[in-house]
Amino acid sequence: MTSLIFESGNLEATEAFLSAAYTPMQIGGRPANSRARIARIEAGGLSVDRLSFGYTMGYDAGCLGKVCLVSMHSGTLVDTTDGREEVYGPGETFLLAPHDRPYAGQVREARYTITMFDPRLLARVAPGSGGGDVRITGARAVGPAENRRLGAAVAYLRDHVLDESAVADGPDGLLLSTAAQHLAATVLHTLPNTAREEADAPRDTRDAHSDTLSRALSFIEANAHRDITLADIAASVPVTPRAVQYAFTRHAGTTPLGHLRRVRLARAHAELRSADPSGTATVARIAGRWGFAHQGRFAAAYRQEYGVPPSVTLRSG
Repeated sequence: MTSLIFESGNLEATEAFLSAAYTPMQIGGRPANSRARIARIEAGGLSVDRLSFGYTMGYDAGCLGKVCLVSMHSGTLVDTTDGREEVYGPGETFLLAPHDRPYAGQVREARYTITMFDPRLLARVAPGSGGGDVRITGARAVGPAENRRLGAAVAYLRDHVLDESAVADGPDGLLLSTAAQHLAATVLHTLPNTAREEADAPRDTRDAHSDTLSRALSFIEANAHRDITLADIAASVPVTPRAVQYAFTRHAGTTPLGHLRRVRLARAHAELRSADPSGTATVARIAGRWGFAHQGRFAAAYRQEYGVPPSVTLRSG
């Protein structure tokens, strides 16, 4: 995990930093108050930036090459790409621009969070994509509830996975990959995209039999410690991701990723039981090793499953 902080009142220095951190861009205007601050934390292909500009900054930028989500906290951002004028304000979380297209606009005395990840991750988590290209087709969430859900996913990543207190040790790779998959899946559920309206293939239902479930269960058991997605589980059978989802719903009353979380919870439970309570093991480290970033949610899920808080299990090990 790496972190950096940039703070300057020099527009040329700010332009150079933004060009290096994002994509080549030119800043327009010469404001009286030219203070800018950017704080970045990056790990495992994910990055979260907190930005603050005390002035109106115009920009004209090249392709980002990544999915770039913006969560506005104060002020406004105006997208003027291709001559349009889309205004975004506090409380909105949206796609700044398609990953393979240039963009332009203005930031007007704003504080906001930028979150970026590899666009190929969308295809990895999209049911029925078969690993093919998945594109986001609209910048705004499809509704107010979806906007809140997307904003909450960004805040979860920023505050519980890539937060300043974790910089020293750095989160586990599985924790990062799980958080990245959660964010990408949330993007697909909240923003317009090419995978959202795909019709179910008839063979998905035909393939959703008990043998599909058995093969998927075996794969999850053998690979729960790895960074696996719904597409990986389906490929191991092999059937489509939707067929795996139907098989779990029909024969197990859960979802593939829900079962994966339960297996990882059981592995964390086993590790807590075998750990030396007087050693370096902690609940947070063990939970993070198995992909659980939010300690409160982990503790609640653990207590529901095992009847005691995880700390009790660790102390009795």
